[in-house]
Amino acid sequence: MTTTKTRQRLRAALVGWKNGNKRALRNTRQPSLLDRRTLLKGSGVGLALPWLEAMGSPQAAAGQAGAGDGSVAPKRMLAICNNLGVLPDQFFPDENGRDYRLSPYLRQLESFRDKFTVFSGVSHPGVDGSHSSDVSFLTAAPHPGSGGFRNSISLDQFIANQLGHLTRYPSLTLGVNAKQGRRSLSWTDGGVLIPCQDSAAAVYRQLFLQGSTAEVDRQIRRLELGQSIMDMLSEQARSLGRQLGAADRNRMDQYTTAVRDVERRMQESQQWKRTPKPQTDVELPVDPLEKSGYIEKTRLMYQMAKLAFETDSTRSVSLLLDSNNSPTISVNGADITDGYHNLSHHGRSEKKLKQLQAIDNAHMKLLAELIGDLKQIEEPHGELLENTMVLYGSNFGDANKHTTDNMPILLAGGGFRHGQHLAFDREQNYPLPNLYVSMLQQMGIETDSFASATGTMRGMTS
Repeated sequence: MTTTKTRQRLRAALVGWKNGNKRALRNTRQPSLLDRRTLLKGSGVGLALPWLEAMGSPQAAAGQAGAGDGSVAPKRMLAICNNLGVLPDQFFPDENGRDYRLSPYLRQLESFRDKFTVFSGVSHPGVDGSHSSDVSFLTAAPHPGSGGFRNSISLDQFIANQLGHLTRYPSLTLGVNAKQGRRSLSWTDGGVLIPCQDSAAAVYRQLFLQGSTAEVDRQIRRLELGQSIMDMLSEQARSLGRQLGAADRNRMDQYTTAVRDVERRMQESQQWKRTPKPQTDVELPVDPLEKSGYIEKTRLMYQMAKLAFETDSTRSVSLLLDSNNSPTISVNGADITDGYHNLSHHGRSEKKLKQLQAIDNAHMKLLAELIGDLKQIEEPHGELLENTMVLYGSNFGDANKHTTDNMPILLAGGGFRHGQHLAFDREQNYPLPNLYVSMLQQMGIETDSFASATGTMRGMTS
């Protein structure tokens, strides 16, 4: 049967279904070859099918055009990645264990020494790709710079899938100077990028400004319309599945599962629309107008994450500090004369190193302020810091050399027993995803695996 005839039969079947004549679809014979561009259609919305064996080979197809009842403390995670990293010799301590001497950068965190653990000799197995490696910071998907790369679910979205129904927002995906549509730490289970929100003011409005009754009603109507569309698409997908072989039915099952997940999220969002948003004494932040306000933007995003956790608006936040996409930035008390990326390629230039140290120390000061702010907030089950894991690190071990091993990683709070330097082999690195498994378990998520993890992080106790 030709592809043209196949399209004609499937189109006729779908039209017949839409008009109420479902027999047209049931009586359509299984085509020998489906067009990859076949669409499920409903209410004017088109959604492409996943690739199925009935379409021929993929190559041929490509050639065609915590608990919500208050009984236990809610657990949260903030994951921060600076995609130009830090100067390694200023960050990593020389000794391991609990009696290590604080490195120059870690002295900025001295007041909270017993609240964090620093790691060395860890990395994501198989993750290379130079600047492309930041997209794998929370996924550990290997070879992000390769032509056939497909990302996997990120740690924050794994958490959102498990705990997101407990809060108004399953997760927040934040960025500072993030290149829109190109850079993000957050990826769906289908490997699709979730764009960063790069305005602290917009995040504030999302968290705290309710909108008028009429605006809420309009939002609910839009959700209801989307719900009806997804219902139709799900039914059409099930009907089409009766024509397919076993392998294709399995793929269609995955497809309809994704549709049902969208439906579920719509339903949850609709339930929250009528629920009043929390209130805060913090005023609406003012976003810096220029990318050069990078440090102030970072401070504001830390504040938004803290407010989101304090009001239990979400339990999962990612924040990409897109230093690679930042120009000459402003740092109080420092004379910064070159762009961030150019400084990262310092070549041991004393002038560039001095400027980088000023920027890195500004980052460490902001991190210390965040840890201190979280520690000061008391909850029914203890300090907010004890219930919040703050992961800080970079995809680069050394941005000057574009190396992705020996990643600088620090974990604060979250109920772990901290105050140590866990030093692993800097030549044969220990898998960082093991820490992610420990973090997931600390949040009450029952899993023994994530990405390329081989177990939980050795040396971490809660």
